[in-house]
Amino acid sequence: MTNLDHYFTNTLGFDKLFVNADSFFNNLDKFPFHNIIKDGDLDYTIELALAGFGKTDLNVQLKEGSLTIKGEKSEEKVDTKQFLHKGIGTRKFIKTFRLSDTMDIEEASFDNGILSIKLHNNLPKDKQPKNIKVK
Repeated sequence: MTNLDHYFTNTLGFDKLFVNADSFFNNLDKFPFHNIIKDGDLDYTIELALAGFGKTDLNVQLKEGSLTIKGEKSEEKVDTKQFLHKGIGTRKFIKTFRLSDTMDIEEASFDNGILSIKLHNNLPKDKQPKNIKVK
C-alpha cells in the first residue's frame, strides 16, 4: 500500500499522477536537501543545497518531462585533508523532478552553494486557474 492509496477511491484516471506523487514524497528526505518555492500562479523555483560542490561538478538536464540534476566531484578535486568530522556531504548524487509538459526552465544559477532552477508553467489561457462567480 502506498502513501496515497486512500485517494484512489475518490478519483478516476489519475493513477499515473498518484504513482508519480508517491515516488516524489518517498524521495523528499534524500541528499541533497531542496526547497520548492511558488513564485506566483505559474512560476516556481527549485533550490538545492550543494555546499562543497562547484558549477563544474553539476549537470542539469531536462528530458521528456524529467528534470535531472547530477552532482559528482572530480577525482582530482578530492580533499587530502584529515577530517576529524566531515558534515558537508559531497557524495555523488542524482535528483530527479517530474515536470508537467507545459513547464519550461527559465534559468539555472549557482550562488553561495545553492543551485536555483527557475521554472515557468506555460499553461494555455483556457487551462489557467479562473475564479467562478457564484450567483
